[in-house]
Amino acid sequence: MEIVYVYVKKRSEFGRQCNFSDRQAETNVDIQPDPSQAKNFIERDPIDAAIQCASDMSEHEVNTERFEMENEGVNHLEGGWPKDVNPLEMEQTIRFRKKVEKDENYVNTIIQLGSLMEHCIKQNNAINIYEEYFDDEETADVADEPPSAKTINVFRDPNLIKRTATHLSWHPDGSKKLAVAYSSLEFQRSSKDMSYESYIWDLENPNKPDLVLRPSSPLMSLEYNPKDSHILVGGCYNGQIAYWDTRKGGQPVELSTVEFSHRDPVYGMIWLQSKTGTDCFSASTDGQVLWWDIRKLTEPTETLVMDISRKGVLENALGAIALEFEPTMVCDEPLFSLRLQDNGRFIGCGSKLGTVTLLEVSSGLCTLQRNEKNLATAMFERETKREKILEARHREMRLKERTKAEGKEEDVKVETEEEKPEELLARVQKEFFEIIEAEIRRKERAAKLSKAQEKEVTDENEDEDPYKEE
Repeated sequence: MEIVYVYVKKRSEFGRQCNFSDRQAETNVDIQPDPSQAKNFIERDPIDAAIQCASDMSEHEVNTERFEMENEGVNHLEGGWPKDVNPLEMEQTIRFRKKVEKDENYVNTIIQLGSLMEHCIKQNNAINIYEEYFDDEETADVADEPPSAKTINVFRDPNLIKRTATHLSWHPDGSKKLAVAYSSLEFQRSSKDMSYESYIWDLENPNKPDLVLRPSSPLMSLEYNPKDSHILVGGCYNGQIAYWDTRKGGQPVELSTVEFSHRDPVYGMIWLQSKTGTDCFSASTDGQVLWWDIRKLTEPTETLVMDISRKGVLENALGAIALEFEPTMVCDEPLFSLRLQDNGRFIGCGSKLGTVTLLEVSSGLCTLQRNEKNLATAMFERETKREKILEARHREMRLKERTKAEGKEEDVKVETEEEKPEELLARVQKEFFEIIEAEIRRKERAAKLSKAQEKEVTDENEDEDPYKEE
């Protein structure tokens, strides 16, 4: 089995070129003559020397030892577990790890192994002749340039029937991969031949997906686990929740049951920063937020029901419905999803036809410039002082108004009783029916007026007709 890894790096990332220049000669060592060695000097007389017209040439051959190469592969299986622990059961492995970590010898063993591993790792270190030793002292100057972004890669939906890239998620470890959820957002427009697959793309290879995810229904949202980069959780169009382990392939490890899932498409997934890293939240337009444990997706851990009239707030907050705007420099298609990399250097844009465009922003937008922190801090302090001054001014004005009002109300005090709920309901109903009757009368008057105007126009036309029989 041949294992090949192609490492691609831009010339601009190699570092600065070594420039050599002329300088004055420097004396490093000065050895003075020894007079005692003069007695060992012998003059040669005569001296014979051979001279020829052709230049001297020599030839030298070296036969080095041949370097032999072999291709080897390693098939690593889960091992080291006791017989009573099933490595395929996550709960058993987690319970066993916690038990081992509480052992006193565990820490000492890890420290000893860490020192050995550190020694082996340092053997592969190389000297960086361009290393900056004083980066923390002062930030590098950034050239004044207008903010811009350039296209690095374009990842297109490999299916013939194009779908919308509904959600993007960056790989938490180095952001070298991008998970994209594909689905059709047009209601009842999907055909039978439309694929349900979503993909994980490698930034270095835009021609073929790195991994294919095969859900039971098109994915509306997809999120990497920030603690375990091999685990992803996704929300489907039919309301189900599924999670994948990339080490086990593209089929979901577990899928939530339909009766305990959402009733509408799942537009948002959020991982909970818990100790185990297995809890997540899902949000849908059915007005529910469900708390899930991926180790048990048969039913949610908790259900948070929201007001269905405010579901639009949830959609906008979780990025469920992205605004469609006129295409500009990114691509010629409407954009429906947007995700920024953790370090702020790359931006992924998903379009309606499933095209994901990778943009690299200019250094002026993502690099901390000189005195930027100080300027921002000064601005916040200035705004804080301004806010305190305005609050004090408003407090003073309210105090003056309250003093005036109290002076006027000292002579006359009117006690008002609160309106009962029954009286309030009756008054509102009466006002409502009065508005309806007024609107009906207005429409009747408008209809009579329009009929009268039509009759007048008809009479005028009959009077002006020259062919009318007298």
